[in-house]
Amino acid sequence: MNHSTDLRRLSRRGLLGLGGLTAVGLTGAAWPRLTGTDIPSRNEDVLRIAIQGTAQDAAARQSLVDAFTEAHPDIPVRLQAIQSADWGDFFTKILTMTAAGTAPDVTYVATEGAQLFAERMAEPLDRWVDGDHTEVADYFEDVHPSLIESFMYDGSLYTLPLDFNAANMYLNLDTLRSSNLDFPSEDWDVEEFESMLRTMKEHQGTDFSPYYWTNRLFGGIVPWLYANDTSILREDRFDGGSWLWDRFYSADQVAERRGGYRWTTSNVSSDAVGETFEMLNRWVREGLSVRPEEGGGNALVGLFASSRIGATPAGGYWAQGLHEAGMAEDRFDVQYFPRWRSQRHQFGSAGYAMMRSSERKEQAWEWLKFTASKEGMELAFPSPETTPTRRSMATPEFYRETGPERWKVFYDTLDEFPDSGPIPAPPQQAEIENALARNVATAMGGSQAQLHDALDRLDGELTAAMESPA
Repeated sequence: MNHSTDLRRLSRRGLLGLGGLTAVGLTGAAWPRLTGTDIPSRNEDVLRIAIQGTAQDAAARQSLVDAFTEAHPDIPVRLQAIQSADWGDFFTKILTMTAAGTAPDVTYVATEGAQLFAERMAEPLDRWVDGDHTEVADYFEDVHPSLIESFMYDGSLYTLPLDFNAANMYLNLDTLRSSNLDFPSEDWDVEEFESMLRTMKEHQGTDFSPYYWTNRLFGGIVPWLYANDTSILREDRFDGGSWLWDRFYSADQVAERRGGYRWTTSNVSSDAVGETFEMLNRWVREGLSVRPEEGGGNALVGLFASSRIGATPAGGYWAQGLHEAGMAEDRFDVQYFPRWRSQRHQFGSAGYAMMRSSERKEQAWEWLKFTASKEGMELAFPSPETTPTRRSMATPEFYRETGPERWKVFYDTLDEFPDSGPIPAPPQQAEIENALARNVATAMGGSQAQLHDALDRLDGELTAAMESPA
């Protein structure tokens, strides 16, 4: 998701899935403007790589930098950690730096910013990939095409994704056992899920919440929308992409692949969206679910570990978080998201983007290639703080210390449900997420009339956002 931190260093999915901070109300005025004098190495002949985080986050990547420097002693590297509340805040800071002429050469970008960067700041990688196709062939052979397409825009590729997380369902095994419930099958459906929540509620105490979800794009209402074969935005595909698909993948692997996702306008007026909102609203009213704006990520880990929560959506990153919170691997497990009209899953990914303004593009490409190599990714992701995009890294050894038993779910989500798609993140993603969070909070907090008023407002706000430039 995302790009690898845990409870100490929140990852891309940690920030969005574990929660605590939301994009609502964040503006560029909330932080000091960055200028050229603020940027370490601004006037040095080094490759400047921006990541979201702190100096501690940069230090954690030192082994990766050292390995790259050993392989490329002629390319000095400077990691530039930029503190920000969330991905939206981070992207806004990069935009400001770009406008001020102080942009980095490379930036770590999550799905949430993929199309914003493609449209305004990032360099397409097509000619670089084509020129070094023999060097990068093993990367594409090892990475699911769904992840690649999520970073394509109008037929061009802008990032080599390095890690991802799908919204799977974590289940507290202590709660299942004390509620006399069996672990669900892979093809369970929403009716079985609701029945499970009711049984949990009957068997647990008053301070127990059967279902917990966060109010954001990842792990919020969107996974339920995808399961109901719908979304808040109308989804289409760009043409193109055959230059990549034909070279690196077999025809059966990419029969449905195109040139990237294209979101056009609001889809909130559809019956399926209203049905999804109504179901979650009912769960909240009946005590089967918390209101999604309550609590944050760190609190959620503690509540889950103490068996005060039965189920919550999260990605592979949460295995490490629960492990570090002291939850043994035999006390939790993960299953695919329940089936409704479909069993399509939501995912988010991340990787490095070459900045269009960079004067060191050849050096930047060497960094992108190295970080996408098996060696680079093993250095970047030594433990399951996220799900590596390379299939060959999803092994029993990788999850030996943390579990869960069904760890294969994390990568197999893409294989079992190839229609799974990225977070709906057009170039106007910040406005989309802000509008969604505001109106979900209202929709889940009151009557049916209040819910429908919130849907009407959301429809209007998304329509306006999609009609405005990014």
